[in-house]
Amino acid sequence: MGFKMGIVGMPNVGKSTLFNALTRTAAAQAANFPFCTIEPNVGEVAVPDPRLDKLAAIAGSKQIIPTRMTFVDIAGLVRGASKGEGLGNQFLANIRECDAIAHVLRCFEDDDITHVEGRIDPLADAETIETELMLADLESIERRLANLSRKIKGGDKEAVDQDRLLRLALGALEAGRPARTVEIAADDRRAWGLLQLLTAKPVLFVCNVEENAAGTGNGLSAKVAEMAATQGAGIVVISAKIEEEISQLDADEAEMFLAEMGLNEAGLSRLIRAGYALLGLQTYFTVGPKEARAWTIPANTLAPAAAGVIHGDFERGFIRSETIAYDDYIAGNGEAGAREAGKLRIEGKTYLVKDGDVLHFLFNA
Repeated sequence: MGFKMGIVGMPNVGKSTLFNALTRTAAAQAANFPFCTIEPNVGEVAVPDPRLDKLAAIAGSKQIIPTRMTFVDIAGLVRGASKGEGLGNQFLANIRECDAIAHVLRCFEDDDITHVEGRIDPLADAETIETELMLADLESIERRLANLSRKIKGGDKEAVDQDRLLRLALGALEAGRPARTVEIAADDRRAWGLLQLLTAKPVLFVCNVEENAAGTGNGLSAKVAEMAATQGAGIVVISAKIEEEISQLDADEAEMFLAEMGLNEAGLSRLIRAGYALLGLQTYFTVGPKEARAWTIPANTLAPAAAGVIHGDFERGFIRSETIAYDDYIAGNGEAGAREAGKLRIEGKTYLVKDGDVLHFLFNA
């Protein structure tokens, strides 16, 4: 399990350039005019995790299988998208299918690249897109509430619950706040997610800056950081141009290039890590001579559900898991050493899997 992140933004902010770099493909046409991306481009990338390589080296694994993340490059939204402007309806539907939104904001000056509204103001761009998503949600909620009225009169409990949640979202939107600001009880979270409200999705602001500001950001990205803090949103500073250059290099060349630019790691790693934090995700590992593999789960996942990510039979027939913390596996130079040191634990159905756990599941077929 990975997750799907939609890359959105105004036209010409660097979305497709970033997508090309992240997925190491030229499938998305990066061009200096609005709507050069007509269909959403979808790309899968391996999630970089140096822990997996270390585990594989110790176990002598023949194959390394990282978890994967899906990026969806969605065409540039413009003012009026909620009413269909700029092929808006199609693009809003693409966003609805994503788990989270990476909102790319232009934080660089370049006279050769036009802005659809003739100015460089990332805060205004963010407000424009947020407004369009809120308007789309308002229209959707009002339509759904009208359709639910007959079912509610008939005593449909599910319809009553939907009506209650939709009205909570409606209250926030009418107050000028996105649906993600609504506090939802744990029992309602699944039903809330099924509403697929655009403004309920977690948002990560991606500040696309000039190359020499990739490590420190600039004045424009600092303003975005202030805005993100007030909204409880994440932020990542990236130079799409640098990421594009890195994508054309091999591992050694990329490392040298990053060092020359004064960067510790590529933007992809920071973007994925921020995305994981945004959605409350974590990783566990299965390791053996055949393969070392990473698996993505939500934080606070019980061991049986974590086993179910591998196969449904593992969850249904779960007996127990043999568990070694990542640091203990490394310190013991593998499973045998960890076992001898008393670091291999037997965990049952109530165990909450921790990030980095190395697990072996026992189950009844």
